[in-house]
Amino acid sequence: MIYKKIINRQEKISVIGLGYVGLPIAVAFSKKAEVIGYDLNKKKIELYKSGIDPTKEVGDEAVASCSVDFTYDETRLRDARFHIIAVPTPINKDHTPDLTPIKSASTILGRNLTKGSVVVYESTVYPGVTEDICVPILEKESGLKCGYDFKVGYSPERINPGDKEHRLETIVKVVSGMDDETLDTIARVYELVVEAGVYRAESIKVAEAAKVIENAQRDINIAFMNELSIIFNKMGIDTKAVLKASGTKWNFIKFTPGLVGGHCIGVDPYYLTYKAQEIGYHSQIILAGRKINDEMGKYVAENTVKCMIKARKKINGSIVAIFGVTFKENCPDVRNTRVVDIISELEEYGVQVQVVDPIADKEDLWREYRINTCDLDKVNKVDAIIFAVPHKEFKSISLENIKKMYNSKHTYTLDAITEVAATYENGMQNDNCVLIDVKGMFDRKKAEQMGFIYWRL
Repeated sequence: MIYKKIINRQEKISVIGLGYVGLPIAVAFSKKAEVIGYDLNKKKIELYKSGIDPTKEVGDEAVASCSVDFTYDETRLRDARFHIIAVPTPINKDHTPDLTPIKSASTILGRNLTKGSVVVYESTVYPGVTEDICVPILEKESGLKCGYDFKVGYSPERINPGDKEHRLETIVKVVSGMDDETLDTIARVYELVVEAGVYRAESIKVAEAAKVIENAQRDINIAFMNELSIIFNKMGIDTKAVLKASGTKWNFIKFTPGLVGGHCIGVDPYYLTYKAQEIGYHSQIILAGRKINDEMGKYVAENTVKCMIKARKKINGSIVAIFGVTFKENCPDVRNTRVVDIISELEEYGVQVQVVDPIADKEDLWREYRINTCDLDKVNKVDAIIFAVPHKEFKSISLENIKKMYNSKHTYTLDAITEVAATYENGMQNDNCVLIDVKGMFDRKKAEQMGFIYWRL
C-alpha cells in the first residue's frame, strides 16, 4: 500500500507548483515523508534552495531547515508516486476560466507519471475539471490508463495567504478520490500533516463544488457590504458605525466592505458561473455580487476625486499616495489586486500616483502591472493619501505623521480663504488634507478634528 511506503520513506511525495499554496504543503509533508518540490520557475527554486521564502508563508527559517528536495527538473517527478498539483487557476480578461496552468502541470506530470501513482489536484476548479479535462491529459501524455495504472483525487486548498492562524495544519481538509480505495489512501496521507482532520467527500465533483462555493459565498457577502456602503455614504451615515451596531446581534454575520481581489474570492465565482452558463443557467446573484465588487476600485477613486474637489485641489497634475497594493493585508501577493483599479482610474483624471508597499512582491508588481513602489520617507507634498491595504506596518503610522506628508500649497478659491484660515484644531491649521481610509484603519472623529477631509467605505 502506497500510504505505508510513504510513512516508511520508501515512496516519495511530489508537490507540483511551489507558490503560496504548494510551498506550505511541501514543507509540511517534508516533516513526515520524503518530498520532491517541483516548479518550472528556475529562479524560484534557487531562492528556496538558498533558504529564502519570497511568499512569506512559511518563512526563511522553515524553508532553509526543511528537507524538501527542490527542483526544476521535471524528470525528478518519476521518483515519486503520490503527486499533489497546486498551481494557480486564474481567469481570462473576459472572466472565463484560464485552465492553462493546470493543463500545463498535467502535461508535465503526465509525461513523467509511473504506474501505481496517485495524483491529487488542489487547484480551485469548477466541477468536472479533474476528471473531464485533467485525466485525459494525464492518460495521453503517460500512455497509462486512469483507474488501472494510476488513480486520481481532489483535495481543495484552503490556505489563507498571510494568515498565521488558519494554516494547512489547522484547517479541516476536504479530500476525495475516484474510488473508495483511492479516497482512503488520500485521506490517510493528508492526515499525516492536517491536525484538524480530514472530511471525506462523496465524490471528486462534490469536493470541487464545495471549494468553489466557499469563496463565492464570501464574495456575495462582501458585495452586500459594499452595496450597503454605497447606500450609507449617499445618506451621510458611517457604514462602520452601522455594522458595529448590527454586530451586537448574536446571529449577525460579520463581514466588512472592501476591495475583493486575489487568486480566490475574486476569481472562483467566475469558475462556477462559467460552468452554470455552459449547462444553460445564467447566474443572477453570483454575477450581481461580482459586478459590485469588480467596480469598487473605481468607486474609491471617484470618491477620492470628489474629496479632492471639496478640498479645492487641482485634480490634473495632483499627487496621490496609495499605501498598500497587494490583494490583502500582510501578504506580498499582488495577483488580481483590485488596488490597481484605483490607480488606473486616478490616472485617467491626470493624477500622479505614488505607491507605498514594503511587503509587496516588487518583481511581480512590475511584471504584472508595470508599477514601481516608493519608500515611505519619500512621500511628501502629496495632495491626497489613500490607505488601501491595512498592512501591520501601516498601523503604527500616526495621523500627526500622516499630516506632514501633504502639500502645503493649496488652490483655494477666494471665498474659502476666510473659512480655511479660521479653522484650527489642536493647534494645527485645517489644511484640507484628503485622507481616504478604505478599510477604516483610523479614528474618524480624530481625523476630522485634525482637519482631514476623511472618507472610508
